[in-house]
Amino acid sequence: MAYLAAQHISSDHSPALSEMPAMQRRRVGRLGKMALQAAYWACDKAAQCPVIFASRYGDIAQSVEQLNQLAQSGMISPTAFSMSVHNAISALFSIARKDINSYTAIAAGGETLEAAFTEALALLADGASSVLLVYYDEPLPAPHHIFTDTADFPHAFACQLIKSEQGIHLSSRSSEQNNLAGLSDTAAVLHFLLSEQPECQHTVGSRTWVWQRNA
Repeated sequence: MAYLAAQHISSDHSPALSEMPAMQRRRVGRLGKMALQAAYWACDKAAQCPVIFASRYGDIAQSVEQLNQLAQSGMISPTAFSMSVHNAISALFSIARKDINSYTAIAAGGETLEAAFTEALALLADGASSVLLVYYDEPLPAPHHIFTDTADFPHAFACQLIKSEQGIHLSSRSSEQNNLAGLSDTAAVLHFLLSEQPECQHTVGSRTWVWQRNA
C-alpha cells in the first residue's frame, strides 16, 4: 500500500471549501467542511475512485442539538437531520463531483481509522486502482463529553492510496493491555504516515494494531 499524498486540517474556524458549489456548501457544518476540504485537497481531480469517509462519531454536535430541539418542541428540521446521518458528507462529496464510484461511511469505535484502512486495502485487492480515504472527528459535546477518551480538538485528514511493493503494512495482534484510547492516538498514526517512522502501535481493548513501513 503506498501513501501518495495527504492534507490535514485542524482549526477553530470553518474552511472556505471554495471547491464545492455554494448550494451544497451552505448545508455543511464546520466539521463536515473540514472533512470535505481535506478530501478535495487530497483527491486526484483527474480521476475518480472509491472513497471512504471514516469518523468515530460523525457530526454528533448536530445530533445532540436536534435531540434538544425534539425534547423542547417535539419537532426537528428535516434538512438538519439529513446532514446528521453518518454518510451525509460522503453523499455531498459524490453529488458535488458527479462521481458514481462507490462511497463508504465507516464508524468502528476506537478502531475506526484501522477499519477504514482495512476497507481501503480490500478495495485495492479487489481491483481498484486507487482509494481516497478521509478521516474526521471532533470532541464529544455536552452532555456526552464526560465519557470522552478522544482528542480535544476537531481534526480531519485525507490520503489517496494505491498498490505498491513499498508502502504501509497494517496488522493486528492480541494484547494483554486494556487500553481504551481511541482518537487520542489518531495524531500518532498521522505522524507515522507523514514521517519516516518505521512503526506505530495503537492498542484498543485486547487488540493492538501495528502500522509498519515496508523497506
